[in-house]
Amino acid sequence: MSAVAPRSRLSLYLDLIRWNRPAGWLVLVWPTLAALWVAADGFPGWHLLAVFVAGTVLMRSAGCTINDIADRDFDRHVKRTTQRPITSGQLGVKEAALVGVVLTLVAFVLVLTTRWEAVAWSVPAVLFTILYPFTKRFFAMPQAFLGIAFNFGIVIAFAAVQGRVPATAWVLWLANLFLVLAYDTEYAMVDRDDDLKIGMKTSAITLGRFDVAAIMGFFVLCLGLTAWVLAPYGLGWPLWLGLGVAAAQVAWHFTLIKDRTREGCFTAFSKSHWIGAAIFAGVVLGYLLR
Repeated sequence: MSAVAPRSRLSLYLDLIRWNRPAGWLVLVWPTLAALWVAADGFPGWHLLAVFVAGTVLMRSAGCTINDIADRDFDRHVKRTTQRPITSGQLGVKEAALVGVVLTLVAFVLVLTTRWEAVAWSVPAVLFTILYPFTKRFFAMPQAFLGIAFNFGIVIAFAAVQGRVPATAWVLWLANLFLVLAYDTEYAMVDRDDDLKIGMKTSAITLGRFDVAAIMGFFVLCLGLTAWVLAPYGLGWPLWLGLGVAAAQVAWHFTLIKDRTREGCFTAFSKSHWIGAAIFAGVVLGYLLR
């Protein structure tokens, strides 16, 4: 029997940062860019646009690295994660950590090209990203902690444009916290059986038979808060159309997750970035036509 050819370092690094699964950074980039547009009262300029798109991709990639280092022993017992580079032994922990550090430093350099207020807010963003994987050991709803980490992009966007973080930013932050709770609980439903065996804590386990109802509630809170905080900006029918398209997707998500199958829940999670994309499109078009 022929031996399996070893993979290149580049291939392993790309697998480590989930390069072939862009849904993970798309769910982050759309809310961040929507906040950037609102903060700038329209197009924020190519510099800030490039900084926040690249920074989002880099920090999500660094987060994946940190997560895989922290979960390497647990991942051996989860069907979906047994072949991840660190868990399978193809990448060492020190090498993977170095990749994460380099990605974080590059993201930090990008933030340095903006206001000092944005730089200041990026520090807790990195700390929460590092801490998140460890909350799954003791916190009943680690997805809430993930939402805090993920949504720092919204806060940093306002800080980079306005030099402050107004109430609008915090309402958008809260709205997207509920969005993260919704789609990451869908994700947690995929691995619920394995997580129960190994003692991992997730919102899917904590919510139990109320998981589907809670997810729908989280989606409604996200859309409701977004509509409430953006209504005064006079973005007109494009905003309401974007929110309507997002609401239609939420209804579709219900059909995917109501039977709690692995396939349905994973499809719901992997397509959840289109909800943020619809809202972002409504915001951008609203500013263009205002």
